Amino acid sequence: MSGAFSHITVLLKEAVDALAIKPDGVYVDATFGRGGHSGRILAALGPQGRLIAFDRDPQAIEAGRALNDARLTLVHEPFSAFASALDALGVAAVDGVLMDLGVSSPQLDDPSRGMSFRFDAPLDMRMDPTRGESAAEWLAHASVAEMSNVLRDYGDERFAYAIAKAIDAARQGGDVATTGQLAEIVAATVRTREPGQHPATRTFQAIRIRVNRELEELSLTLPLAVARLKTEGRLVVIAFHSLEDRIVKRFMRDHAKAPALPRGLPVREADRPQPLLHLFGDAIRPSPEEVAANPRSRSAIMRVAVRSAVSPGGSEAWRG
Repeated sequence: MSGAFSHITVLLKEAVDALAIKPDGVYVDATFGRGGHSGRILAALGPQGRLIAFDRDPQAIEAGRALNDARLTLVHEPFSAFASALDALGVAAVDGVLMDLGVSSPQLDDPSRGMSFRFDAPLDMRMDPTRGESAAEWLAHASVAEMSNVLRDYGDERFAYAIAKAIDAARQGGDVATTGQLAEIVAATVRTREPGQHPATRTFQAIRIRVNRELEELSLTLPLAVARLKTEGRLVVIAFHSLEDRIVKRFMRDHAKAPALPRGLPVREADRPQPLLHLFGDAIRPSPEEVAANPRSRSAIMRVAVRSAVSPGGSEAWRG
């Protein structure tokens, strides 16, 4: 889809192919964005197929209405509302779930969203600017320790404490309210950085992840999605950040292992408990050609898992 701020969908063919679309199936696009994946899913569905697309960004939902397709249901919620939204729609189970994580190009390229240090704009960073606390509001009250932890844990920022102290000193003279202010504070504090990387890159990323609770949302939603998958249904996840991918990788790996049995318990092979998921293929990254055409795709990694016939209701299926 096109618009004032364009978005190039990453791993478009690979992700939709991995869903193994059934013409009459029911699918969830947990991150509609600007509809790249959704459009391709709809093209593969037949007249009886159905697609439910989530997005917390009201601009994405507005863009989705342009598709004008009766098979598409748009849900203006974060994907952690997965279960309650499907219940409200009367959908008990689905054939596949696609999650394309992280921030979209329109969100980065629109100065009013306050996610980029390339523009001087109000420091917002919310994926849904109609709900919750903005980055500026959080920085106004966060302690030095809390800011330092966020910058270190979500941004892998080795100067986390120094940046947090500098933000604290700056806000004594008034709120840190714009992207330009924050970028200047970080640039004055971080004297060395990887070649070609702005000093504030890690800080902006970390604060955005914290404001939108991106990792918590992902951890909450993965088990909700798998619980709604039909047998042989596919879970396809594209991550752009190592912390996201670690959560996805561990979740899929842990639930692709059969539950452990007490040592010495005599069990026939046919009666052994089966894992909840089966891993499908290796992790997939964009081709060199895709990265050349869309440099923002370079960090993407896609993982796929298939739902087994095991019931998700028992303790043997959901291990901590």
